[in-house]
Amino acid sequence: MNQDHYPQGLRESATFDRNVIHEIQRAARTGIYDIRGWGAKRSVPHFDDLVFLGASMSRYPLEGYRERCDTDVVLGTRYAEKPIHLDIPITIAGMSFGSLSAQAKEALGRGASEVGSSTTTGDGGMTPEERGQSQTLVYQLLPSRYGMNPDDLRKADAIEVVLGQGAKPGGGGMLLGQKISDRVAQMRTLPGDIDQRSACRHPDWTGPDDLAIKICELREITDWQVPIYVKIGATRTYYDTLLAIKAGADVVVLDGMQGGTGATQDVFIEHVGIPTLPALRQAVEALDELEMHRKVQLIVSGGIRSGADVAKALAMGADACSIGTAALIALGDNNPALDDEYRKLGSAAGFYDDFQDGQDPAGISTQDEALARRLDPVVGGRQLANYLRVMTLECQTIARACGKSHVHNLEPEDLAALTVESAAMAKIPLAGTNWIPGNT
Repeated sequence: MNQDHYPQGLRESATFDRNVIHEIQRAARTGIYDIRGWGAKRSVPHFDDLVFLGASMSRYPLEGYRERCDTDVVLGTRYAEKPIHLDIPITIAGMSFGSLSAQAKEALGRGASEVGSSTTTGDGGMTPEERGQSQTLVYQLLPSRYGMNPDDLRKADAIEVVLGQGAKPGGGGMLLGQKISDRVAQMRTLPGDIDQRSACRHPDWTGPDDLAIKICELREITDWQVPIYVKIGATRTYYDTLLAIKAGADVVVLDGMQGGTGATQDVFIEHVGIPTLPALRQAVEALDELEMHRKVQLIVSGGIRSGADVAKALAMGADACSIGTAALIALGDNNPALDDEYRKLGSAAGFYDDFQDGQDPAGISTQDEALARRLDPVVGGRQLANYLRVMTLECQTIARACGKSHVHNLEPEDLAALTVESAAMAKIPLAGTNWIPGNT
């Protein structure tokens, strides 16, 4: 509500504003912490704080109608016999069947396959719908081992060992009982209708040496055919990237604190982890330190929304980006046409984040069969494919404007920072200067 609606002279506290007061009173009333989905909602330095330096005289731009700008990427070139070749540098992040409906998982596979990209299973195993509609599917191996099936693992085109997630690095996932349908319970070999909390660390190792052993085991299971990814949440990113490379990863997946989640504590989402921007820079520094940049590929996720975000991530040294929340929005999540139904749940279109409740009117983050049927996977897949095409075209447009014939030719020199904070975090000069805060 606008401050003008209150009597003159009243002043809201910056420390104890209405949202803080509401949360204190909610906690006092219920005695439980708040759980929600999505990622961090606080404002942090992000790709919006960077701009490109388009070509003019010192560099020449490319003509979009007659000069090519390629977008393909190869992932897993270090050890795998069959690296993944994608047509675009944008993939779909891991989101579980359980958190999402079977229709949503199918739609993600359809959309990614239509544009030559990949999808990722998430916790809880592989569904036939997902494998059947995903041209390229990455199988996640998580600490919970829910749904872990060696036969499904061998059906995958790559394996992603998950050590952390951007929204909750150091913490495990949650899947509340109302989303544990008979099918989800069977896949996870757990009782239905009972809250499930995923482990925060793998049960069979405690450090990088054990991770190296596990990666070797996975390579033997798959006969060294497919790439092995290692996913880390953005915290001590420089050291975690070094250790993932030392352990034998083909690809490092880095998830910043803006990355979404199906459900975890609000206090975790907002106060643990670091933004994608500095984490990306630290990961590239680690790759450079070991002379493995571009030899081990880097996928970045956490708040990626547009082709501009993708282009900036590639310019800073990433090989590809991954989207989760944005993909769900493309399927129809938080659709304004459903605003009346969101309001009945105590939310509104654009604000809905209670993915854990299983009451999603869009039929995406639910196991309620009636709600899930609202999502047509063919239509949803088409919408996702359209969105991925637009992102790719935006990335190409920027690359051409910088005179690049491939999006991977974008480089830090093509960027300038608009704030002191983003300049320091990304180590990109402040616009109009050669100054990088912190550099002597």
